[in-house]
Amino acid sequence: MSYADKVFVENMRDIINNGVWDTDLPVRPKWSDGTPAHTVKKFGIVNRYDLSKEFPILTIRRTYFKSAVDELLWIWQKKSNNIKDLHSKVWNQWADENGSIGKAYGYQLGVKHKYKEGEFDQVDRVIYDLKHNPASRRIMTNIYNFADLHEMNLYPCAYSMTFNVSGDTLNGILNQRSNDMLTANNWNVVQYAVLLVMLAQVSGLKAGELVHVIADAHIYDRHIDTVKEIIECEQFAAPRLEVDPDIKNFYDFTVDSFKLVDYKCNEKKYIIPVAE
Repeated sequence: MSYADKVFVENMRDIINNGVWDTDLPVRPKWSDGTPAHTVKKFGIVNRYDLSKEFPILTIRRTYFKSAVDELLWIWQKKSNNIKDLHSKVWNQWADENGSIGKAYGYQLGVKHKYKEGEFDQVDRVIYDLKHNPASRRIMTNIYNFADLHEMNLYPCAYSMTFNVSGDTLNGILNQRSNDMLTANNWNVVQYAVLLVMLAQVSGLKAGELVHVIADAHIYDRHIDTVKEIIECEQFAAPRLEVDPDIKNFYDFTVDSFKLVDYKCNEKKYIIPVAE
């Protein structure tokens, strides 16, 4: 059993058995047929993953590792808000006729801000501080920019990362206002685990804990049966993540810089509708 499986199964069972339904409330999301997309949720789930022990990817359901990393690089490395720079189609439904998702995600990370040390965007400021001010308690990013929300095709879900160096170890907290647990939970965990590994490596640090804080952890009504099936699937040991050790520049990483060794998982493909 991988630790990620254990956490996921516990979260899902807790939400199904003890969560609160919003069926008596008007909701924004809708299914493609126009039906309101209701959810059952738990408030304030906090999960901790020690990356020094195990890479947190599910085995009870395949998480498409390379696609997840590609999206991470699209946001954090390319700082793009255009799906033409992304190889998967996960953002297509939120893009306009030009392929833009508006002033969201990568766009926000790429905006430069003035500091006494000079101008940095949010990513480069994090890298600068990890190398020059590792004792700082101010190493963080935030893409929930209220001034630009009206120009975002989707408000950021995973909106903030806080980085903290303890000795020679880099830890991080991912804050998420909302998480579609079946569609995106492990996808996000895998992405930000990889991000922590990337930043640690280019800063001469070791990757430590990723703490995932979810305000609204929910399962959509049309996902319940699939969730119940997945959490009963056979579990395997977690794979090992290998990273090209020669990369010292954050912007030199590619999807091919990462390799999962011995990734065994449930290979069944599930049709999972996404609410809009």
